[in-house]
Amino acid sequence: MTKRKRNDHDQDPIDVGLGATLAHLRSETQPNGAESANAVDDDEGWTVVGSKRRRKERESSPSDRHNGSRLHRSERDRRSTSADARDGRRDRSEERRDAQIGVGDRSNPFIASRDADSRPSPLTNPFSTRSDSSENKPLSKEERRKERKLDRHYPAIEHSHHARLQSHVKLGDLQSLVLYLLADGNAPQWVSVRSRSSIQRVVMLLVPGLDLGMFNGDTALDSLQPLQTLHGDESAKDHTDAASSQEASAESKPLRISPDDFYPAALKSNRIPAALRPLVDMFEHVWPIKAPGEHRANQYIRLHSPIHTMLTSQIPKTQEEKHMKKKGNHKGPTPQNSKHWDNKRTRITQFVATLIDQQDNEYVPHPAWFTTPESKKAALERRRATKQSPDDGWVDTNVASLEDGDVPESEIEQGSVAAGRRVLSVDCEMCKAENDEFVLTRVSLLDWDGTTVLDRLVKPSVAIKDYLTQYSGITAAMLENVTTTLSDIQTELLELITPRTILVGHSLNSDLNALKLTHPFLVDTGILFPHPRGPPYKQSLKWLAQKYLHREVQKGTKGHDSVEDARTCLDLVKQKCEKGPTWGTGDTNAESIFKRLGRSTRPKSNNETRNGAVIDWGEPNRGHGNQAKVSIGCKSDAEVVEAIDRALGGSAVGKDGATETVDFVWARLRELELSRGWWDDAKSADVEAMRQSALQRLNLSKEDTDAEADIEVKGSELSDAVSKTVKHIAQIYDSLPRCTAFIVYSGTGDPREIRRLQAMQQQYRREYQTKNWDNLSVKWTDTEIQALSKACQQARNGVAFIGVK
Repeated sequence: MTKRKRNDHDQDPIDVGLGATLAHLRSETQPNGAESANAVDDDEGWTVVGSKRRRKERESSPSDRHNGSRLHRSERDRRSTSADARDGRRDRSEERRDAQIGVGDRSNPFIASRDADSRPSPLTNPFSTRSDSSENKPLSKEERRKERKLDRHYPAIEHSHHARLQSHVKLGDLQSLVLYLLADGNAPQWVSVRSRSSIQRVVMLLVPGLDLGMFNGDTALDSLQPLQTLHGDESAKDHTDAASSQEASAESKPLRISPDDFYPAALKSNRIPAALRPLVDMFEHVWPIKAPGEHRANQYIRLHSPIHTMLTSQIPKTQEEKHMKKKGNHKGPTPQNSKHWDNKRTRITQFVATLIDQQDNEYVPHPAWFTTPESKKAALERRRATKQSPDDGWVDTNVASLEDGDVPESEIEQGSVAAGRRVLSVDCEMCKAENDEFVLTRVSLLDWDGTTVLDRLVKPSVAIKDYLTQYSGITAAMLENVTTTLSDIQTELLELITPRTILVGHSLNSDLNALKLTHPFLVDTGILFPHPRGPPYKQSLKWLAQKYLHREVQKGTKGHDSVEDARTCLDLVKQKCEKGPTWGTGDTNAESIFKRLGRSTRPKSNNETRNGAVIDWGEPNRGHGNQAKVSIGCKSDAEVVEAIDRALGGSAVGKDGATETVDFVWARLRELELSRGWWDDAKSADVEAMRQSALQRLNLSKEDTDAEADIEVKGSELSDAVSKTVKHIAQIYDSLPRCTAFIVYSGTGDPREIRRLQAMQQQYRREYQTKNWDNLSVKWTDTEIQALSKACQQARNGVAFIGVK
């Protein structure tokens, strides 16, 4: 048999997959050469197979038709490639073709289809750091084989329509997804991850100001314009009949998604405002998410920071802790895990309570805290009103000013955490008098080395109504022959306590109230080891001893021992000085996500560990970027976009002065947040200057007032702000290397009502300490409690977008 010669007008042979072949065979079986009812030829010579409904969606606009055929083509190509690979035919044919055509031949339809696909071309280097690699030299056979393997198993993060969600996706779930992709996290159950090992980097972007209302129509942006008019496609309008116009009009309604929905909504260009439509080219779904909050009896009181929640990871439990939980017979808190803790020795002077701390915890401030005659006079008047002045038997230690407590550096022993100060641990026992006041019956003082300095029983000047023996350990027989009075104890304490003395105790304000004593330098373990719910809640001394000292105190029915309690407080403070400021706080059971990533090894490397970067407005190195390998401060969203590009390109300089390869990038865009009046940073001088500069640049500053509540854009201005932010997101997406996971989340919703109510609550607490109910300018009742809870629940709602470049 002779070979058939190809004429000049013959086309090059098309190497198609199994799926396209079957579709072609099915079309031939139709009578009179009619095509299949479920097949349509698109503009690029592909046979698109799908339902009538999906076909109409693709035909709704030129951009939708292009995106739909592109996605459908990539999916069929992926399936057909997998089928041919199992038979071994595809690899052999591609190797022969690669040897024949070389690199850069654009006439082959297989290569052209890959370039049109959303996935990268198999002719680029799979290990290049940039998607727009400038390498033009031919790839080796091994590199081509790796490219084809990557193309067949390209990574993806997808929502399965068969998944069953039981609750909302939370910010912690997004963090768990990052840890699963890059570190030792568990596989998520709410989303499907394909080819996880091929995902090389993760970029997470916080965009405050985005909310679910922009997608479902609750937040007014621009109207939903018909896509044909938006893109200016006259031919598409000519081919649209009355029926399709009615259908397009029905589909132009906003997305049907609410904060109560667990499931994501598919992004469609004709269902969202024009300002948000670039998101369709990057993500398939918009996810409703929930930010964490703190509540008591189902009443929310505050929201947790979306930055802290995302960048702080819970330390994995040890086998011992897991075993304790499984046994069920362990009482009290589990011992504190310090496996991954880095000690940071800190002087005790860093833990002295500030004036605000003392006022918030109901201390009577010492006069040394007030520097002007007017403030001293006002403080004395407040003490007289509450019967806590020297006229009422109170005494102040001999400290004229706060500077009297300073110790020259030359007098401090090297490495000493006591910093040249004398530290006295104080604990008192009280009984209830006839007037229902608590009166002093025992006082104990211990020195820094644990030596007992003072341990005395005290005879109250009033009759005792209840000795509270089960708590105080005091009985009537113990006080029968005691002659020491409170005044005697005060005189002795004034001789012991100097300006260089620091008093230590647990809930020390109760002890000082019983002693009727004020001192400026105080360390309270109730403040150093805060309760998870925040003030006014405090951890008990017994709980702290179990948790951090592995010690049992206050056992039995004979009451407390003030010497034992004072020693326990002293040991807790010593431990705090050895471990560091964050020991005993929420960071005890958690660590920076960058520290956890640093324990993970980068695949296919010489035991190189993962690196992280934080890119944010201001100086992120001071806070959440402290643990990151790379920390870049910016003053605009444009600078953030440029910094992300530098970090992913390997040109960002780390804290040690060398350029670093970054695996995880966390960044934040803030101009939309600023435009909506949601900016919620502390008003320090540098932050406020940066904010005012950004307002002027965005033409949002107002001369008549600087109130943040008055800075809020709406309508077309809001649409422009959203459009600008979405364009920045698109620029970041375009700069990402391939196989990079991209996660965008909004954090929390509108925080302004929460801020207003919390400020109102703080003012109420300050006034309630010194004023009668009728004289309060602000009253905190159940109505305000319900309003705060409602505002917190509304602000918990946010959105997220997840995909792979």
